Amino acid sequence: MTANRLTQIKMLVSDVDGVLTEGTIYYGAADIEMKAFNIKDGLGIRLAGWAGLPVVWLTGRCSDAVRRRAAELQVPVQQGVGDKAAGLRAIAAAHGCTLEEIAYLADDLNDLPALRLAGFPVAVADAVPEVRAIAAYTTQAPGGRGAMREVIEYILRAQGRWEGAVATFLERVKSEG
Repeated sequence: MTANRLTQIKMLVSDVDGVLTEGTIYYGAADIEMKAFNIKDGLGIRLAGWAGLPVVWLTGRCSDAVRRRAAELQVPVQQGVGDKAAGLRAIAAAHGCTLEEIAYLADDLNDLPALRLAGFPVAVADAVPEVRAIAAYTTQAPGGRGAMREVIEYILRAQGRWEGAVATFLERVKSEG
């Protein structure tokens, strides 16, 4: 994808398991499900929001852990979505974006239909070969290890908005501390 097309991206939609997590699910007693989320990805999502690049999560599973992390980061999340192509279309319509204006970050086979629709399909480093084969960009970081942050920085730098997002972050830290 040319840098010019990358500047047209208005939204980042992402799978969750295997992208924002390493793909491991821990089950505890009393229906407790735990997932580990990377703190750098979380800050990246905040930076994206401050720069005007909305992030939305689209996942096939339903999880309280995902709902909680999404709420903490103020990220809209669609859970239990079996047809991710239909889910991506609905997200685009709800946010007034075309599919060409959406970057989609993924790792596995169930993401292929949505990746094929997105203007900027992205694979995490440890994605399955089928996902990496159609990705316009493959992260250096594996899922759950900063891949989201890497993609956000890549897009915002291409759009000339990274430095402004960092400045906004530093101002917020200064005023809160």
